[in-house]
Amino acid sequence: MMYRIAIVNSSSFGKYFPEHIERLKKIGDVERFTLPGDLHGKELAEKLMGFNIIVASVTPFYDKEFFEYKDETLLITRHGIGYNNIDIKSATEKGTIVTKVPGIVEREAVAETAVALLMTVIRKIREASLTAREGKWEERAKFIGWEVKDKIVGIIGYGNIGSRVGEILKNGFNAKIIAYDPNIPPEVLKEKGVEPVSLEELIRNSDIISLNASLNEKSRHMISDKEFSMMKDNVIIINTARGELMDEEALIRAIKSGKVAGVGLDVMKDEPPDPQNPLLHMENVVVTPHIAAYTYECLKGMGDKVVADVERVVNQEIPEEIINKEVLERLPWIKKS
Repeated sequence: MMYRIAIVNSSSFGKYFPEHIERLKKIGDVERFTLPGDLHGKELAEKLMGFNIIVASVTPFYDKEFFEYKDETLLITRHGIGYNNIDIKSATEKGTIVTKVPGIVEREAVAETAVALLMTVIRKIREASLTAREGKWEERAKFIGWEVKDKIVGIIGYGNIGSRVGEILKNGFNAKIIAYDPNIPPEVLKEKGVEPVSLEELIRNSDIISLNASLNEKSRHMISDKEFSMMKDNVIIINTARGELMDEEALIRAIKSGKVAGVGLDVMKDEPPDPQNPLLHMENVVVTPHIAAYTYECLKGMGDKVVADVERVVNQEIPEEIINKEVLERLPWIKKS
């Protein structure tokens, strides 16, 4: 079979570890695509026609219409851990294997970014640094922040990354950790040394909130006006998961009202965001361009996994971290042993 591999919107893949590209070139033709983030359906299918393997990023959207129009696609391998931009049911019906990077690969990088954002926001590091650069040293008294010690940190999503954020803040900063995760039994959370709570309890009691949940229909806009109204005054919010976990307009209102004292975002609803988005121009908001996984260690591990997925599929072997395992029953060419 002739293999054609499309690398779509995964700008970091192969850039720092070119051996990943070289391994793919031994398999077939490799081409990079930089496409609009909101592209989907028939138009996306036409762009990628003839490519039977796709290395996918967080955008664009491989929806039902995409799979209806797309020719044979053996594999979509996510260069990351989230896959909410891929219609898994439609992929399965098409006979397309969908894989992802195991969470452990991104665990340290993303958790450390969450903590870095927290410290930048809570101690006003960015504003203070800019003031120093401008020669306004005497204005340093403006930059009074808070300590993390003894604060109640509510972590939404206590899986692979959220649990690491909790470990760092509990063991390194002596914060009290409470967690909401409907997918983890309360006794398991207690074994991890954190207090399991409902989402409302977390919203009401946290001084700091870290979002580490996956995005799905139930979690989309899980924090909106109602939740912001229940929060403590001067709450700090960090989001390194997915932008749409929060209603962005509601977040802007909560910041303007003074309810939210500071925000650290590595993700936004639209990526890239509109340059006029108010969140990019608020002094107490720090935004980074979805760089949480951008460490050399993490990118090496992510690239290794993506290439291994491709190599296994072309050798008719089962790759690891398949999201839609039921697709294997539709693929007679896969070696099941």
